[in-house]
Amino acid sequence: MVESKRRSPTPTASPRARDADTMQAVVYSRYGGPEVLSFASVARPTPGDDEVLIRVVAASVNAGDWHLLRGTPFLVRLVYGGYRAPNHPVLGSDVAGRVDAVGRNVTDFQPGDAVVCDLSGHGFGGFAEYVCVPETALVPKPPAVPFETAAAVPTAGVAALQALRALGVRAGEHVLVNGASGGVGTFAVQVAKSMGAEVTATCSTAKVETVRSLGADHVVDYTREDVATLDARYDRILDAAGSHSLREYGRVLAPGGSYVMVGGPTRRFLTTLLVGPLRSLVGRRRFETFVLHPDRDDLARVLDLVASGDVDPVVDRRYSLSEVPDAIRYLEAGRATGKVVVGVA
Repeated sequence: MVESKRRSPTPTASPRARDADTMQAVVYSRYGGPEVLSFASVARPTPGDDEVLIRVVAASVNAGDWHLLRGTPFLVRLVYGGYRAPNHPVLGSDVAGRVDAVGRNVTDFQPGDAVVCDLSGHGFGGFAEYVCVPETALVPKPPAVPFETAAAVPTAGVAALQALRALGVRAGEHVLVNGASGGVGTFAVQVAKSMGAEVTATCSTAKVETVRSLGADHVVDYTREDVATLDARYDRILDAAGSHSLREYGRVLAPGGSYVMVGGPTRRFLTTLLVGPLRSLVGRRRFETFVLHPDRDDLARVLDLVASGDVDPVVDRRYSLSEVPDAIRYLEAGRATGKVVVGVA
């Protein structure tokens, strides 16, 4: 992991003080639920020579935020550090904002530029008024894309693109997106359609019309039908829900097809990680798990799809910075359709 050299925000002596050296942020110092988060005045970061200071306009919430908040599964602590207490006091990986200041070695951006970035490899910090990030992590925001829309893209949009690429989706193939109403799923339906695929999407009754509006050719209401028992066969399966076993998915995956698990219960993910390679040895079907690799070229690609109108990010709810605990609580409850966005500026 590449860590930013910036100083981590820490609460100032006077939380009410507001001056050029401070900013508002949502911070935490121990693992737990949204109740351990606090809205406080903290030290404003200063960009290093190769860094850019961003004035955050909008951020979005991801499942990774509440996993980091709770420190579960325990693997989260091993990957990001913080065995007993979190290493990163400010959550938030997806941000869109304007460049406020640049380090002396920065050449591609200047104050006032509108940018988008994924902070997950750079110490997080998106739930704050300002954040520093290396110049190499930034992508220009397309002028036609609003800040809140752009902030919804980095994690879910790039995950959908990379997972579909890992599946090897080609035009004319039949793709199943299981869990199509979530953050990754809503992007996956649209990106798959932009690749020329025929898409079947699964979701609950209340979300059928939203998913259909994204361009899905077929929508299966999982409360009424079990996609694993239908007669259809799929060339590729993107699983963002983890609602079936690999054996069940194997029944509807065509010979020569591929399956990738993007999200779902931790136990199911670990089972797929261990058992998938073994099942891939027989039956001419490939079963894999997927881990997002932040990539600014991929981020730029999805933003271009948004700017062109091929992808329209679904934003379920908008919260203010001080309401981040409520935003995380809402997402963790599993009620969100698409993304949850935080307006900062």
